[in-house]
Amino acid sequence: MNSGEAFPSTPQAPFGGAEARFAGPRTRFTGRQAGFTYVALLLAVAIMSLGFAATAEVWTQTRQREKERELLFIGNQFRQAIGNYYERTPGAVKRYPARLEDLLNDKRFLTSQRHLRKIFHDPMTGKAQWGRIESPEGGGIMGVYSLAAGTPIKTSGFLPANRRFEGAAAYSGWRFEFEPAPLR
Repeated sequence: MNSGEAFPSTPQAPFGGAEARFAGPRTRFTGRQAGFTYVALLLAVAIMSLGFAATAEVWTQTRQREKERELLFIGNQFRQAIGNYYERTPGAVKRYPARLEDLLNDKRFLTSQRHLRKIFHDPMTGKAQWGRIESPEGGGIMGVYSLAAGTPIKTSGFLPANRRFEGAAAYSGWRFEFEPAPLR
């Protein structure tokens, strides 16, 4: 033992230097240990994948519910605009709009009337195309419905104006139509 050595019991590293002296022993895994680590890693990846799949399912349903709420809002806007167009028809004979665009710029008056600010896109399809419900008298459009193929998540708990939607098997069953009050 030299009196000048700081750590007399530490063996000398082959290349010398402090970092070599303090480096720990190398750990080598045997075949069984390495296999266990691999299986544990695969199991962790599988569990994370299941978590991501569940999250994606919840996100998809949440997005569909948002689109359904938007469809209900937009459909009711169309119903209200068609009702305004019908009720404000000049003269004794009431008429429905011949085209949806007539709701944007009603030229039946001296000044233009706007019953709807724009033709909304169907949130379920992303297109500005709507199914049209023709008036029984053949005098225009009395309502709209979505052209989307799909089953709604919401099947109950509708507002009174939309009670007919309860139990609808498809979005096309959500028919936003204006029905005038019966004559007395």
